[in-house]
Amino acid sequence: MSNHDFIDTVFRNARSQNGWLPRPVGDEQLREIYEHMKWGPTSVNCSPARIVFVRSVQARTQLKEALSPGNVEKTMSAPVVAIVGYDTRFFEHLPSLFPHNPAVKGWFEGEGKQAFAETTAFRNSTLQGAYLITAARAVGLDCGPMSGFDHAKIDAAFFSGTSVKSNFICGIGYGDPAKIFARSPRLSFEQACGLV
Repeated sequence: MSNHDFIDTVFRNARSQNGWLPRPVGDEQLREIYEHMKWGPTSVNCSPARIVFVRSVQARTQLKEALSPGNVEKTMSAPVVAIVGYDTRFFEHLPSLFPHNPAVKGWFEGEGKQAFAETTAFRNSTLQGAYLITAARAVGLDCGPMSGFDHAKIDAAFFSGTSVKSNFICGIGYGDPAKIFARSPRLSFEQACGLV
């Protein structure tokens, strides 16, 4: 695949999906997505994203109860829904993830540092969620990311008893081209960027 084709696959021709074809997504495909996304950069390699891939009937039922009404159909028809969460205690892994400076754990751990740790976890899990979308598209799958759900319900159902909180969810599978909206406009370089 040429660089031009890759850019088309990952960005220019990729679309947020609103419907899905009845084709399964296997464990190996999900592992492949993670094996690619994990290399994306995060602050001090903190890697706070924690992902639950929802497929079972029971898990899908729990997920459905937390969705905003307008997101139910497109989410429940996805073969897999990734819940991208963030571990607020990500710093416990920093001695192994950032071994050349184990003292960096102290930047986030301890009294008065909770807000900084949570902001860092949220920001970097969002980055990792974007890497997940890019990786899924790169391996030939489509995505439907969204944030319309009850975070408290998702956290209780999927992250209870942990230090993980939900960030956003993302349908993964093979998109149904008949259910894609017309492409929405984007801001121009001049509107969004500055050169100083």
